[in-house]
Amino acid sequence: MPRPTRAESQARNRELLLRTARTLFLRDGYQATSIAKIADAAGFSTGAVYSNFEGKTELALLVLREIQHEQLGTLETVMAGSKPVGQKLDEVREWAVAALASGWPRLELEFALEARADRSLIAAESDRQRTVVDRLAAAISAQLPAKSLSSSLPIRTIAEAAVNLAIGLAVRRVVDPKVTPDSLVDLLRGVLVVPTG
Repeated sequence: MPRPTRAESQARNRELLLRTARTLFLRDGYQATSIAKIADAAGFSTGAVYSNFEGKTELALLVLREIQHEQLGTLETVMAGSKPVGQKLDEVREWAVAALASGWPRLELEFALEARADRSLIAAESDRQRTVVDRLAAAISAQLPAKSLSSSLPIRTIAEAAVNLAIGLAVRRVVDPKVTPDSLVDLLRGVLVVPTG
């Protein structure tokens, strides 16, 4: 078997460091996870981390982008298809319960607090949040019958309200593990379930 090239080894090391950072960030949080802990858990020196990444903020931003992409993909999959809207919303609730318990909300909150002092991170975080609203607006729009699209609330406003509520629930969940996503699901149910008759 041929020996891996330098580029292949670097790509493999980079991926291992990202996976390790993700595990530690989700388990321990952003603040408690240092570059030294990531390096040690991955079996590298801190120099190896810095030769692949600018630092902890870059690692966290990459991890958060990956998690966001996965979570939105899961949510879009749940919302797609021909299942009844009520069943989809039950699945949205299951998704939200798992997401709230995953460590993702805590990581988002801690990273947002870190980002507020760095203009480039503020821009990156703002772009990530706009992406969430855009994708949720598209998913909501796809669920609504054409006749209900003339609703008094624009779809984007509904999506922004849902994202803002989800962020609020996530922040509350960091403090109180009894917080559930029920109000978010109820909001979506009120928008997506068109009364008959």
